[in-house]
Amino acid sequence: MDLTPNADQIAILDALDSLVRPYEAVSLHATGFALTDAALDRDLAEGGFLDVGFDPELGVGTAALIVERLARLPQASEVALASIVRPLLAGVGAEPLCLVEEGRLRRPLRYLREGARVVVVGAESVTSFIVGVGMARAEPAALFGYPVGTLLALPSERISHGHAVEPLRLRWRIAIAAEAAGLLAAALASVCAHVRERQQFGRAIASFQAVRHRLAEAQVRSNGVYWLAMKAAATLDPADAALACHHAQETARVVVYDFHQFLGGMGMTLEHPLHLWTYRLKHLIGELGGRGANALAAAESLWGD
Repeated sequence: MDLTPNADQIAILDALDSLVRPYEAVSLHATGFALTDAALDRDLAEGGFLDVGFDPELGVGTAALIVERLARLPQASEVALASIVRPLLAGVGAEPLCLVEEGRLRRPLRYLREGARVVVVGAESVTSFIVGVGMARAEPAALFGYPVGTLLALPSERISHGHAVEPLRLRWRIAIAAEAAGLLAAALASVCAHVRERQQFGRAIASFQAVRHRLAEAQVRSNGVYWLAMKAAATLDPADAALACHHAQETARVVVYDFHQFLGGMGMTLEHPLHLWTYRLKHLIGELGGRGANALAAAESLWGD
């Protein structure tokens, strides 16, 4: 399978690079544990980058490329669910989306706030509701890397979106994998820049063989996440999506520990901006049931009962 971006996708990515270049230059010192930018979100929406998933000629594959590219930014953006999942939800507007599985409604949800739409994925149905006044509480960003909220109350009625459970789970998995691929790439680049400059025992940390081996392994794992995400976005195959999501979550679990160790613990605090990517990765590890659930979903898609 040839996953090389086509001419349209290259043009879109070039335009995206031009749009986000000023946002890449933001000062990363004293940014706090989560970084968002309303101007970036507005520019993405006005530029049509959130709507590519609605175009059948561009579709999920192009949306995944955009998600991966934007996840490399230090700013957390809602683009993953907006561009990959929203096209499945007829009648849903431009409000922020929060996806959650039935039975896990009390867990902290990314981008949950008043006016957001919570999409509840059950065993046989998909429903949603708008978060009203007093229904949600903002949580401290210190543990999440995203703006996060917790539901305090549930509505008595929800809107039904038919029985699009499996297609929605498939796209949710692709969104997680594509975003994780960008986060891993940015985190790895940040760590590599640090170990090339940081001196220990009279030489750069990057010159030590043990460090180089672990960085190489992180690179191989991160590349795998990217290609599995792009393959799943191209095929829309349930097994591909589950494998991509599982590998993304497993890779994040392994390499985030190494990344922070290479920085001597920095990035767990605010001396280094590494947390802007790794804390978001930690949050993604637990979505859609985590690694175990996605490994099981991959096995069931490949081999059945």
